[in-house]
Formats: sequence, structure tokens, C-alpha cells
Amino acid sequence: MSSELVKKYFRYNRLPHIWCPGCGHGIILRSVVEAIDELGYSKDEICIVSGIGCSSRAPGYLDFNTLHTTHGRALAFATGIKMANPNLKVIVITGDGDCAAIGGNHLIHAARRNIDITTIVFNNNIYGMTGGQYSPTTPQGEKGTTAPYGNIDKNFNLCELAKAAGATYVGRSTAYHAKLITKLVKDAIQNKGFSFVEAVSVCPTYYGRKNKKGNAVNMMKFLKDNAVNVKAAKLLDEEQLKGKFLIGELYKSIEPEYTDEYNKIINSFQKER
Repeated sequence: MSSELVKKYFRYNRLPHIWCPGCGHGIILRSVVEAIDELGYSKDEICIVSGIGCSSRAPGYLDFNTLHTTHGRALAFATGIKMANPNLKVIVITGDGDCAAIGGNHLIHAARRNIDITTIVFNNNIYGMTGGQYSPTTPQGEKGTTAPYGNIDKNFNLCELAKAAGATYVGRSTAYHAKLITKLVKDAIQNKGFSFVEAVSVCPTYYGRKNKKGNAVNMMKFLKDNAVNVKAAKLLDEEQLKGKFLIGELYKSIEPEYTDEYNKIINSFQKER
């Protein structure tokens, strides 16, 4: 199945990819492509947009309509694409630094508009491509090249941020729980509005090495042991959930979508003329 997906959806001349050995991004990307395949969309119906960073290598490998944009601006470009052609399924693949730091303002405004874009964050807790600087999701106290004695900033909970800003679909999974990523991405693409999926990845090269997390296998085992499905969490008490994080569908609501509302205004204006 994996090789069939590669033949169908990847640009052969761009392979092999250049992600580091042990990086979780390849697993996550496969899950995203699997979701698109299972939904049955043609490649022409999909547009994938990225900014800059490790995750943002993805559009270069994928044989869809793709756009590799400037750092932090993927959602701004994606908004323009969606406004120009609301029939396209626009998917943004971004990283924690690209989405929540340089592009943080675009994230909250895309969410509050509830524009029909699916954003998938490959969260590896660090700026991996540019040398291991700490990012908005680097846990407090942990290290990066720009925080050699430990990060003193509080780290963002990206899913809570997206929900609070107005996203109408929010989910989280991990590179270990690859099948769940596929399910969440499928649900997110089908949601009529701004959808946000956090895919927790592993970066053994920078984040893992600087914080003595062990090799990639150790880091994947951490995800396995510390992620709790939101449905299972309802049966656990506070002590049992201490130090864990939730995965699964975290939020969903139905609200007016931005391009629909925009077209209503255009139509009403044209009738008045």
C-alpha cells in the first residue's frame, strides 16, 4: 500500500526525501496522503501550501497543486487561494515555529474567520531545519541552541489556541498513532470551516539530542506511553492523567464559513446595482 501511495501521489524525481533518519515527518506525511486517497479526491481538487521549515519540505515531494511560500505566511497564501477558488480543498502543512511563531497572527485570524482550510502542524518541538532554536512548543525548561540553559517561556498548547481563536475542528495525534492522524485529517478536510490538526512528531537530531531523549525509538515510545485518547481519558482520574497529553478529536462545531459569507455579500451587492 505504501509504495502504491508513493507511485500515485509523490514526485519521483524529488525522492529520496532529505528528512533526518528517525524523523517522524515521513510517517505523518504518509498518513496525510492516505487520508486524501481514502476520501477519493483527484489531485486537481487538492492544493497543498507550506511555509518554511522541516515540515514545509512536504509540498516539494507531493504531486498535487502545491505552493512553497515564505516563512510563516502559508495561511496568508492559502487564504488567497481559497478566496479565488472556494471549490479547492486547501491544505496547509506547517511546523510549530512556522505556524505559531512567525505565522502566529495568520493562524489566529484564519481560525476566527472560519475559512475552509485544513491546517496540519508537524510539531517537533523545535526549529529543526535552521539549527535547533527553541520554538513556541518547546516545553518550558527544555533546551535549544538559543536556550542552552533551558527555555523559560511557557509553551503553547496549539490545539487550545486554535479552538480559542475560532477553529471549528481541532484534533491531535502523534507519529506513533499514524492511523489516528489519517482519521483526523479525513474529518478535518470534510469539515466546512477552519480545521486544525496537530501531529506530534519526533526530532532525534536536535530536540532529542539536546534534551537527552534518547534515540528515535525511545522518542516514539514516549509518544506511545504518554498520549491518551480523549475518549479513554474520561475514565481516568486527575492523578492517572498527570504528565499525559490528549489525542483524538478535541473539538468540533458548526458555524458559518468565510467564503460562503463573502459570496453572500457579493451577491447582495450585485442585486442592488
